[in-house]
Amino acid sequence: MSQIAVITGAGRGVGRITAITLAKKGWTVVVAGRDKSAIDAVAKEAGGASVGIVCDVSNPDSVKSLFDQVKTTFGRIDLLFNNAGVVAPGIALEDLRIEDWRKVVDVNISGVFYCTQQAFALMKTQSPQGGRIINNGSISAQIPRLNSSAYTASKHAVTGLTKSAALDGRPFDIAVGQIDIGNANTDMAEPMRAGTLQANGTKVVEPTMDPQNVADAVAFMASLPLSSNVPFITVMATKMPFGGRG
Repeated sequence: MSQIAVITGAGRGVGRITAITLAKKGWTVVVAGRDKSAIDAVAKEAGGASVGIVCDVSNPDSVKSLFDQVKTTFGRIDLLFNNAGVVAPGIALEDLRIEDWRKVVDVNISGVFYCTQQAFALMKTQSPQGGRIINNGSISAQIPRLNSSAYTASKHAVTGLTKSAALDGRPFDIAVGQIDIGNANTDMAEPMRAGTLQANGTKVVEPTMDPQNVADAVAFMASLPLSSNVPFITVMATKMPFGGRG
């Protein structure tokens, strides 16, 4: 029987490529996202029994509906990749609008929690018990960029949630880990092509990497038995500014 993976933010970018990569390795993928046409297209490309389900991770009722549908359709979940995320405008901390702060918190922190909570509930009660959860942390979970207070704070929070969930899930064979991604060549990296503000005040066009490398790393983590876990892994463009961000 094919294993079941749920990927949020799977309509494009890293989520899309990861969904297709896992499907090629025999997984049945639930492609979750807000854009119905995009997720349906990815599910079709993934093939097999993969399906697209509309979900806004910032809405707990929408998340519950997603997992209810997963349980009804497949009976279980073996992998959750908490990939959905948003950024705020790159402006000075004191100029950031409260609504932009809240949007980042609602998606990047609360969304990860809502999905993890629902996955825990199903993984604990299904037979066989357990499963794996992988959170998209970003290297901003380690070192910030300039003018990124909301995004950096949210990704540091994801690290705390990863650690806590890993501990809480351990007795139930729920393995929780995190992948910190640096400069994958997706739509989110578009500003980097025009130059990104560095710690010394200059703008630099930063190197990027093929997002397939990220998908392959997620697939590796997902391939492990539940008796093994990768708590944290960093996958980044080799030549991008990282240590000290410059």
